[in-house]
Amino acid sequence: MKKKNIDRVVAPRPPHYVGDGFRVHNFIPGVNGLSMQRMDPFIMLDYNSKFYFPPSDRPRGVGVHPHRGFETVTIAYKGKVAHHDSSGNSGVIGEGDVQWMTAASGILHKEYHETEFSKKGGDFQMIQLWVNLPAKDKMSKPKYQGLTNAGINKFQLPDNGGVIEVIAGQYKDVKGTASTFTPVNLQNARLNKGGKAEFSFPANHNVALLVVEGSVKVNDEEIVPTDHFVLFKNEGEDFTIEASENAVVLILGGAPINEPIAAQGPFVMNSRAELIEAFEDYNLGKFGYLEG
Repeated sequence: MKKKNIDRVVAPRPPHYVGDGFRVHNFIPGVNGLSMQRMDPFIMLDYNSKFYFPPSDRPRGVGVHPHRGFETVTIAYKGKVAHHDSSGNSGVIGEGDVQWMTAASGILHKEYHETEFSKKGGDFQMIQLWVNLPAKDKMSKPKYQGLTNAGINKFQLPDNGGVIEVIAGQYKDVKGTASTFTPVNLQNARLNKGGKAEFSFPANHNVALLVVEGSVKVNDEEIVPTDHFVLFKNEGEDFTIEASENAVVLILGGAPINEPIAAQGPFVMNSRAELIEAFEDYNLGKFGYLEG
């Protein structure tokens, strides 16, 4: 066993709004060297830390917008989001659920606070992660995976330590529920106070965690508080987290795709020419139609 040590601990940046419904701290791409290349295949991570939205008759959110060249993964911790896309998918992402949308060749999307949640108001807490696609899959057909919490495969930790929700990849003998194009691990560790979990990833994978609730001790050494992001070094394979109090931690790890990244707005391709083509196709209506 060779320990995977912490590279850096990153505090949340000041929040900004995406639309009027998502108050997010951006971690990827961000400060402290968390570039798309360094975090490959994870090219964006926006974190809506726990925030109270007052009641509203008009649901807050983000109107119709396009995506091409990657996947969006939305994880709900508090509150509910209603979504629609131009491939005909729609639904509600409830607490503990995950929406894994493969934009690939192009899709239109919109997402808003769910109507009843908007009317009542309440705490809202979400993560949206963008996962890059390799060049050979960027223009594949869009697809959609809606994962309810009940349907996510789980590993029960011993001694009432908590549970690992295996969204993608594998934890011990439990395989992730979502399918991925490249090796990606995405797991929610829901730990009771004193609960401890071990993780192991190939040394070359880009691995990080985000403390969503509570605080944890990493590798029996460093206490990481709520809303902080931990990047691990690309050496060693194994690390541990132990809950100083009841905690929720998102663990992400992935094999770098190691291809050129050309990104602008909602498009992530491999070249400037492909970006221009994406904008042209969008303007020509090739992403389908979605009512605003």
